[in-house]
Formats: sequence, C-alpha cells, structure tokens
Amino acid sequence: MHLIVISFDGLSTKDFKYISRLENFKSVLKDASYCTDVESVYPTLTYPAHVSIVTGKYPKNHGVVNNTLLQPNRQSPDWYWHRKYIKGETFYDLAIKDGKTVSALLWPVTAKSKIQYNVPEIFANRPYQNQIIVSLLNGSIKYQYKLNKMFGHLRKGLKQPYLDNFTHQSFLYTLKNIKPDISLVHYTDLDSMRHYNGFDSIEALDALKRHDRRLGEIIRTLKELNIYEESTLILLGDHSSMDESKVVYLNVYLKEKGFIKVNKKGKVTSYDAIAKSCDGSTYIYMKDKSNKQLKDRLFKDLCDFNKHNNCFDDIYTSKEAIRLGADSNCTFMIEATEDYYFLDDLDVPAIKEISLDEVGNVPHITKATHGYLPSKEGYGTVFIARGKRIKKGNIIDKMRLIDEGPTIAKLLGYELKEADGQVINDFLDI
Repeated sequence: MHLIVISFDGLSTKDFKYISRLENFKSVLKDASYCTDVESVYPTLTYPAHVSIVTGKYPKNHGVVNNTLLQPNRQSPDWYWHRKYIKGETFYDLAIKDGKTVSALLWPVTAKSKIQYNVPEIFANRPYQNQIIVSLLNGSIKYQYKLNKMFGHLRKGLKQPYLDNFTHQSFLYTLKNIKPDISLVHYTDLDSMRHYNGFDSIEALDALKRHDRRLGEIIRTLKELNIYEESTLILLGDHSSMDESKVVYLNVYLKEKGFIKVNKKGKVTSYDAIAKSCDGSTYIYMKDKSNKQLKDRLFKDLCDFNKHNNCFDDIYTSKEAIRLGADSNCTFMIEATEDYYFLDDLDVPAIKEISLDEVGNVPHITKATHGYLPSKEGYGTVFIARGKRIKKGNIIDKMRLIDEGPTIAKLLGYELKEADGQVINDFLDI
C-alpha cells in the first residue's frame, strides 16, 4: 500500500461545493469517504494544525502552539520549523521505525526530522543566509540537490503559484522514481491567494482549479505506475480563513499602560506582559503569572481597551485557553471580532485600517487571514479518503482535525497512544 497525504492549505468547508464539481476532485469523491466539516485546532494556524494532523493532539499537548516563536525584537520571528518542537510521536515516526520509506515536501515542522526524503518548509530568516543552503542543511541533502537542479527554475522565491509548481513537479518525480511507502505534500497556493486577494476572490478560485489539475496529474502518475488501486489517497485542509480590514496592535497599548518597556530605538528591553499574535487571535503572556495584582490590572486594562474599540469577541483565561487546546503557558488568549486581526508591531497606532496599497507590500498586511476560534460557523475544513483500506461512500457530518492522525495511524497498522483524537472507523475497511 502507498499512502499519499495531500494538504491543500486553507481549503475550507465553504470550498467543498465548488471542488466537488471540478473534474479530478469529483473523480476521487465518487469512490471516497469524507467529511466536509472538520473542526480545526486553536489557534487555526498552519503549523499547529499540521502537527495536530500527524500526532492527533491539541497544540497544548504537541507543543507547536503558534506558527512563530515569541521573539519580541525580531521583525520576522523564526517559525516552529524543526521536528524537535513536537512532543511525542507522529504517525510518520511510527512508520519509519517500522522500516517504511517516507517522503515529505514542504510539510510543516519536519526540518531535521528522520524523514528519508525531505524538503522541509523553512526559509532563510537572516540577511547572511542563503535559501537553498538553509533548506539543504535541514532536510535530505542529495534528494533536495537533485530536485533543485531539475525544478529550481520553476520557483520565484516564496511566491505562488510558482512555489507550488516546484513542489508539485518534485512530488511527481518522487512518486515515479522513489515510490515511497508514505508521501506527505503541502500545497500553499490557495492560502496565499486568499491572504492577498480575499476569501472569495477570483485568484482563490483559480488556485482551486490549479489544485484540481495537480490532483489530476498525481492520479495519472499513480495509474501510469500501476499503483493507483493499491494506493490510499487522502486530501485534506488545515483551516479556513476570513476576510478582514482592520489590525489590532495590542503591544502598542500594553506599552502605553506600562507593561512593556522599550529603549530609545523602540526595542523591547523588558516586559511584564506581552501579546503574541496568532492572527485572528492573540496570546497574552506574563513574565510572572503568579502576580495576581498585576494579572487583575492587566485584565481590567484589556477590558477597557475593548470597551472603547469593540475589537475582541472574547478574552479567555489560561484555563479556558487550555480547555480550547491552546498554549497552557499563556495568561490570556483573545479572540478578535470579525473583520479584525492581530499583529505585534510597536511603532504604529493601536488600531489601524488596512490600506489596499499595503497588501502584499507591507509584511503581514493581508485581506484575509485565519487563527480564529475553530468552532465558528462555516469555518471548518475538509477530509477526503479514497483507495486501499478505505470504505466507499461513507460521509460523516462532523469530525475534528485531531481525529485524522489516529485514523491515518490505524490505516497504516499503528496506534498513536497519546492522541487526543479518536479513530474514525466509519472511513476504514480493515
């Protein structure tokens, strides 16, 4: 059996009706079992979600609680790129221990992992770094060198759809020449188009069409290799997204209230409390969570800020954030009101209307984003399974992203013993 897990970043419950009419998605769905409303994890970000997919755990338990690390004075913080950040086992770890061959192309949080054929999702985040060298040193050197030599011309930095074109041709090559037991591939075309053009944009629809063509080429390749019927194809998303037009820079307010100290150059020198954005939500971290007097004052100030600006849907305590699966180290977690999202800069107004001229030109300024509470109506994602050991035509109304890891593990003959999710036996024909 060949297992192929394809992640279409940003694929939403709201996309299902449209993709079900596209030629290649339609052909897969004909023989598949699926769920069109998968509840993601909190925060609904790419890295926490992808780690939940492979571990079956909530972010609070697998350790990847955000896309990026808390690094207050870095304009571009480092991401949770490396496998070392994941607590516990993934289903691909179990497969590798069992002697299986695994390939991963731009699958998040796999840098420096034991995956044998690995192109990790990581970028050069220092002025002195070179992108190709950074990628090579964090993944499979010979494999990546060969792919770069053959397909590197397709890329234009991190721009889409060029990056996915590179990923896709590399994936087809891998299927044809390596035939891994397990393949993980992560396409970000759709998510990028939504960020910079809006959820319902023509550009987003075009990205879905490109994904359908890519899916068709994968299917044709598997058929040419005479392994299509012996393969299991899993198509999934990680989160949805929502349009927004206003940014909340909460650290500006925390600085004004004395919780953050900066020097003359505007660099953070110390803090009692600081916000760490998750886009549609934000963590609030205190240096000393046991300081009840300071904590009470912080909560009151946050409530006052919202009273005047009406930009929070809710302020969750640490206990409530843990119950929602988020970082247990936070003091508070704040959910943005619709049309708002959070960023961490200190040299701007506390609330700012987005100018369309800034979108795509100013870092992190977008037209649509995610990170919001996963239980919002219509904010789910999709899980589709077809092929070997998968039942045909079983459709379930709802499931959770954390159920995917245990289900895939059982499909492979393994068990993720520490998973928070459960096996969806309705999908499996074992």
